[in-house]
Amino acid sequence: QAQSASSLPGPRGVRNATILLPATAAGRATLSLRRISPAAKHLSTLFRLAVASSLSAPLHLNSPPARALGAFSPLRCSMAMDASSGGISYVSAVDAAAIDEQLMGPDLGFSIDQLMELAGLSVATATAEHFPLSASSQPPRVLIVNGPGNNGGDGLVAARHLHHFGYTVSVCYPKPTPKPLYQNLVKQLNALAIPVSSELPPALEGDFDVVLDAIFGFSFKGEVRSPFAEILAALKTSSVPVVSVDIPSGWDVDEGNASGAGLDPAVLISLTAPKPAAKSFPGAHYLGGRFVPPAIRDKYNLRLPPYPGTAMHVRLA
Repeated sequence: QAQSASSLPGPRGVRNATILLPATAAGRATLSLRRISPAAKHLSTLFRLAVASSLSAPLHLNSPPARALGAFSPLRCSMAMDASSGGISYVSAVDAAAIDEQLMGPDLGFSIDQLMELAGLSVATATAEHFPLSASSQPPRVLIVNGPGNNGGDGLVAARHLHHFGYTVSVCYPKPTPKPLYQNLVKQLNALAIPVSSELPPALEGDFDVVLDAIFGFSFKGEVRSPFAEILAALKTSSVPVVSVDIPSGWDVDEGNASGAGLDPAVLISLTAPKPAAKSFPGAHYLGGRFVPPAIRDKYNLRLPPYPGTAMHVRLA
């Protein structure tokens, strides 16, 4: 687990800084520094001391040793907790389905559209962090490929939010779901003039900067059939980086990509809690779904990292 620290206020303080420190030996962390200045060696010394002492309370940047940082130029720090260390819980497909059912039960009162909205927003914010907007270039062009289930619904929600964030968004929705929830999500995209097509664009390279894989979720089983078999084949041979929602399409949720038939995404955005397949995922790994109540956390013994500030996602590795 990790503790977060706030930034030291004031014109001489450290701006835009977030530090996550492992509270136990099980939690590992990686520190990256941008805009390196003389303050870097002081921060790294402070960080090593904190890790060595295995702090169980937050290290605040207005503490006496940290105030020395105010004498140096601003720097930006980011932390990622390594989920492979064993400090994070993984939930099976069976437990993931049970968690969703309990969330939408009479005691907790969530609705499917509410959970989909929260999940899709998490996907959008994590994608935006990994592929940020730049004032010096055109907005990233995002193709969102949606399946017929809840994973596809998350992708439709993410498409709307990414559009509002300023991205250029296109949607591929080969098998629309004939339910009012999904139909309304498509209406919302139409109202924003976001193109929605049933066909995968013939050329991805040159037309898109990132593909969001929202095809299959944790409940998918069996053989991938047309048109998604052809879509996965096209995405696998494309050089455009892929971001997968919750589980890379074509993977077994518990066994991973043992068959080699699944996608090889650059980024994985787990939802609620990572699934066992994520243990073998080598790329950038985010967690979204900042809505898990204590009743769910305690029943399933979930160990999840804290979300920084008001963020809807946290980077795991």
